[in-house]
Amino acid sequence: MTTVPLDDARHPESLTLLSAYQRGVTMLKDAEVGNARHEAFWLLEAALGCPRLAVYVDPHSRVTPEDWERTEAVFRRRASREPLQYIVGTQMFLGRDFLVRPGVFIPRPETELIVEAVVAASGLDDGGPVVDMGTGSGCLAVSLALAHSCSTVYATDCSLSALRLARDNARRHGVDHRIRFVQGDGLVPLSGSGVAGTVSVIVSNPPYIPSGDLDGLPPDVRCFEPLRALDGGPDGLKFYDRLLAESPTWLRPGGLLVMEMGANQSGDICRKVSGCTVHGAPAWSVNHIRRDQSGIERVLCLERTE
Repeated sequence: MTTVPLDDARHPESLTLLSAYQRGVTMLKDAEVGNARHEAFWLLEAALGCPRLAVYVDPHSRVTPEDWERTEAVFRRRASREPLQYIVGTQMFLGRDFLVRPGVFIPRPETELIVEAVVAASGLDDGGPVVDMGTGSGCLAVSLALAHSCSTVYATDCSLSALRLARDNARRHGVDHRIRFVQGDGLVPLSGSGVAGTVSVIVSNPPYIPSGDLDGLPPDVRCFEPLRALDGGPDGLKFYDRLLAESPTWLRPGGLLVMEMGANQSGDICRKVSGCTVHGAPAWSVNHIRRDQSGIERVLCLERTE
């Protein structure tokens, strides 16, 4: 493992890159921030614009008091448990940099499985409309637009600030001309769009944390990320009821509904699926379920029956 040499700087006037880094590590460790050494590099880069390599190559380069004031403020934000992504302003998703901002849910690696599930099920092959319900940062809408150049994507969200961020991310990745951003609750914003019965894919990473479990979430999540993106009601399943009931109106026969799930929710959701009917016939068949790296059944891919 690569180690950073020690430096001794007792006053801001004598700080170097190395001692600024070491102070940051200490602040993060004292705040019980995991991965403090690596995060200190990212925060130093965000504050000073210098790559981590500079700490090794030029460790004794001076940091001015003004630069340290800015750097210390960044370290203090993280020590307060503000998410690293909000501070640096980006998060990787499927190998691409997405903008993130406070008030909008931060993309997670598990959500990448939704895109993988859609592609594996050939859900984009017919070029029909795609819907991302609750788009947040737009990571799913943008990734699906990039996966198939023939599909128009509808990205819905209740939050205007989320839709603005999603649009910025669509511009960042060159697909804003193919995504329609509409504000509203659930699938309601699709009314009047003329796509009923023609949609190829609906994807969603809905809130699925049971309300009673919210207080037990890490402070990075509980105190900073929007609760509306986390709170799934008393049992964490209220949004699945809506998705299962409302999606058949919009999907074409054979269209896909792809949803992320919480740990230990797969069985309950699949039982709900088996009870869904349209005109007395089963509404859904299970196309496949994808597990995350921990072996948790994380993404459910359903097919709209004829």
